Amino acid sequence: MAQKAGFGRRYFRAFMSGFFVAVPVTVTVLDRLAYVARVDGSSMQPSLNPEGADTFDIVLLNRWSVRNFEVRRGDIVSVVSPKNPKQKIIKRVIALEGDFIKTLGYKNRYVRVPDGHLWIEGDHYGHSFDSNTFGPVNESCVSHKEVYSFLVDKRMNCT
Repeated sequence: MAQKAGFGRRYFRAFMSGFFVAVPVTVTVLDRLAYVARVDGSSMQPSLNPEGADTFDIVLLNRWSVRNFEVRRGDIVSVVSPKNPKQKIIKRVIALEGDFIKTLGYKNRYVRVPDGHLWIEGDHYGHSFDSNTFGPVNESCVSHKEVYSFLVDKRMNCT
């Protein structure tokens, strides 16, 4: 009986030491390298969440490439919302600093994207809260870049 008690203690001790290593490593990875996010809404249709209310997408977002300023036109990025700083929005980069852009409803018809800024838009015109609403976004507001998207169907009970 004493051997079983000793085995239980060793197992518990090994589990706890592994747990106290795994949790900080996981938190560091999620904070510094990558993040998994759920995409709801229609602003990025048809690229993300193509079926609307019946589906949502799960995206893997890369923080490292943003920290190294590896953002290009066409990339999908996560940005701190200008309307609610506690919320993040996912949009596509349309123009980089110094580019001229023909806007879709912004206060000026043509805009030169200022240095240190990006022009972002949702893929679903007219259903997106993007640079056409609030103007160019500071590069420091970009938190992640999309790496991979997983389509999840709610009818499959994956929610």
